[in-house]
Order: sequence, then structure tokens, then C-alpha cells
Amino acid sequence: MDQVAFIVWRESIEALLVVGILYAWLRASPDGRRGLPWLWGGVGAGLLLAGALALVLLGVASWLSDTGQEWFQSLMALAACALVVQMVVWMRQHGRGLKRELESGASQQIHQEHWWGLLVLVMIAVAREGSETVVFLYGTVLSSKDAGDVAAMVLAGLGGFAVALLTFWLLQLGGRIITWRRFFRVTEVLLLLLASSLLVSATDRLISLGVLPALMDPVWDSSWLLDTERGLGRILADFAGYRAAPALSQLLIWLAYWVVVVWLLRRSSGVMTSVPAGCNRPSAA
Repeated sequence: MDQVAFIVWRESIEALLVVGILYAWLRASPDGRRGLPWLWGGVGAGLLLAGALALVLLGVASWLSDTGQEWFQSLMALAACALVVQMVVWMRQHGRGLKRELESGASQQIHQEHWWGLLVLVMIAVAREGSETVVFLYGTVLSSKDAGDVAAMVLAGLGGFAVALLTFWLLQLGGRIITWRRFFRVTEVLLLLLASSLLVSATDRLISLGVLPALMDPVWDSSWLLDTERGLGRILADFAGYRAAPALSQLLIWLAYWVVVVWLLRRSSGVMTSVPAGCNRPSAA
């Protein structure tokens, strides 16, 4: 449940940032205000596209056999892991330019009175965040031991969205404790940890399918010290991929993941800029 709330919280704030930038910019001029209905239309269309993706994923899963579902769930967990890493690297590289790129695209559409173009711009931006959320949640829910508790997951999602609204409001105040820079730095670490958890859950399934050799199973057994069924061990299992009795191949893949992530982050540091300080400010926090 914590994973669901965290994903909805983080992705909702990114979506609110995109919509907030465009909303503040459109309201700044009389011509821009004419585009507000198209802005909200783009938001609605983006959410519908994300919802359609969720229905497609559920439909595909329902058509598959038990073995097919294991394969599909493994692939979705791997896809979610790759999306998380890609999103973190992209935000590091394009954080400062996000506001400028959105406003430039909207300005071009307004000057040419292509209101449908503005709607499509917003729709793509919102659908991107929404589709990422769908894939993250799908991969996370399937790897969770509480996957059958739908009501609890819905409540966790609603709670995550409510906290996102509060967090976005606090970030817009431009306080010294909570700033956009600190927010993205902290959450990118948590996202990368969550991605490693998705990767480990995918290797669990691949080993059980006999596709991935265990090599040595287990390498150790630390369940006497930190059990994955309760307390801190459960949190580390959900958010960092901790296993009390890991297979050697699983451990090697987990280590390779962090080597690749560190390399990607260092490579992007040459073009890394800080994220926007808020929808009303052109500079970083």
C-alpha cells in the first residue's frame, strides 16, 4: 500500500507541475485565457488515455494463461523499472527547461490560434504522466503480497493524491524547507530504490519460471535478523528489493542495476540543471 501511495503522490505532483505551469501562463494574458477550456480538455483527454491503457493491461492479463500471466507480470515489472530510471535521468537533464519548453509550445499554438494543438500538447503531457503511473502501479501491485486488497489500494491511491495536492501547495510557497530541488532529489532516490524492488520481483518470477538460473540459492539467509514478512524487513523488501535469502543471479542483477544507474546519473550530470522552483518562477529553487 505504501508503494501505491508513493507512486500516486510523486506522479500526481509532476502532472500538477505541468498543468500549473500552463495554467499560470495562460491566465497571464487575455489571449491566453481563451485557451483555458482547451487546457482542461487536454487534461481530461490525457486522463482518458491513461485510463484506456489501464483497461488494455487488465484485458491482456485476463486473456492469458497462468504461465502467460507470470510472463506478462515479469515484463511489466521490468518495464516499470526501466521507466522509473528513464524518468529520473530525463528530469535531471531537462528540469530547468521544462517550464520554458511547455510555454514555448503553448505560445506557438496560441499565436497561430491552433487551440487543438494546445489541447494535444496538454493531452500528451498529462497522458505521459498518467501512463507512467499506470505502468508503475501495475508492476508494483502485481509484485505485492496485498494485490488482492483492491479497496485498500484505492484508498492508498486517493490518499497519495490528496497528499500530492498539499505537497504541491507547499512547494509553491517556495519555502526553505520544502523546495522543488530538495523534493526531486529526495524522491528520485526513493524512485530508484523502488525500481530496484520491481527488478528483484521480476527476477523472482523469472527464476520460478525456470528462465533465469539461480546459480546459487540461497547465497545467505538473514531472515533471523531481518524478516521480509514484517517490520523494517517488509519495508526494505517493498521499497529496495531486499531479500532475506537471495539467489546469486538475483544478487548479481541487483548489483548490475545500481552500477548502470550510477553510470547514467554521472553521464547526465554534464547537462544536469535544477528543476523549476514553481509554476510562477522561471528560475530554479
